[in-house]
Amino acid sequence: MCDIVSVIITIFNGEKWVESCFKSILSQKISLDSSEDYNHNCDCNSHEISYQKLNHKKCNTYFYTIPLIKIELCIFDDASTDNTLKLLNQWEEIFKNHNIDVKIFRNTTGKPKGVGYGRNVAIKKSIGEYLCFQDIDDIMFPNRIINQYILAKENKNSIIGSKFIRIPENSTNRFQRWANNLPESKLNLQVYTSNGPTIIMPTWFCHRYVYDAVPDGFSENGKGTPEDLIFFYKHLDNGGNVIRSNEILLIYRYHLSATTFSVSEETIWQIRLKRLINNVLCTKEWLNGFTIWNAGKQGRKLFRDIPDEFKRIVRAFCDVDQKKIDQKYNYFDKNKRQVTYSIPIIHFEKIKPPIIICMKLDLTNGIFEKNLKSLNLNEGKDYIIFS
Repeated sequence: MCDIVSVIITIFNGEKWVESCFKSILSQKISLDSSEDYNHNCDCNSHEISYQKLNHKKCNTYFYTIPLIKIELCIFDDASTDNTLKLLNQWEEIFKNHNIDVKIFRNTTGKPKGVGYGRNVAIKKSIGEYLCFQDIDDIMFPNRIINQYILAKENKNSIIGSKFIRIPENSTNRFQRWANNLPESKLNLQVYTSNGPTIIMPTWFCHRYVYDAVPDGFSENGKGTPEDLIFFYKHLDNGGNVIRSNEILLIYRYHLSATTFSVSEETIWQIRLKRLINNVLCTKEWLNGFTIWNAGKQGRKLFRDIPDEFKRIVRAFCDVDQKKIDQKYNYFDKNKRQVTYSIPIIHFEKIKPPIIICMKLDLTNGIFEKNLKSLNLNEGKDYIIFS
């Protein structure tokens, strides 16, 4: 029997993107023929069928064979006011002619309920054992679903992401470099940066188990809520894993009407900070004291926003600015109307772990990264990047 992959799409006024997105779904490979994946030069007919990489004993050839998969589309139209619904109905017939089932659900209240609500509805109505998340303004490469399906089949407790191309070109260079080049070993570590999840939401693919393991699914708090980040953290807290395909499987479109721009930096900051406190600062190693790398704006904001019980155990700030080194940061409590903490600022070479690093990555022509590397510290144990 074929495994069913449910492609989950939420749309609000997405008429301009429907054609390119849906054409890319129609182009998806739903099977792998062994002749496409290895050079078969023998005349032997005894290959076994397997999900694993097998050694064909008679010709010493390695190959993959997997069964066909079936795709269904589960689409939630979140009270669109443009021609989205008309286009969805047209494409429903096209997909059915290609043996792809389509389920369309509508918010008819006239008021959008948000991406999280839409995803929950679409997922609960879907029947696929595997879930593929797709934004209407993005485009899949033909091997996306089959590539991630193979990974998800052997990693049922993982969110599977992929590398991507950003359009227009050069729109978010630093973000794209970070997301595409982050080593696999750091996908579960570098989760406190303002970039969000270490694999971008439009590339997510997973076994249904991953969704079912998160109580209530995606947050339904509506516009301005980073439902992907909240889900990502809950997944990690459940012991879930993160894997990235190192193939480029998606074209990720940048435009100012994207949902991500409705989420404020402060909202994301507070969600990250809450998890940092609960999962890092409350542990025994950190309760003995820690240092904040960066005596500037971001480091001071972190100090201001952590509760007093953690302010008291900040040993020092560190920096490279000679004007700040050997000075003190005096924290003025507005409620008490007095300086309540006076924290020394030291040179980074004198720093002692554990450390919260409040430096933006890839902004100093490699100087910060070189300084950090010179200390021979272990990320996740000796330091956490919170930038």
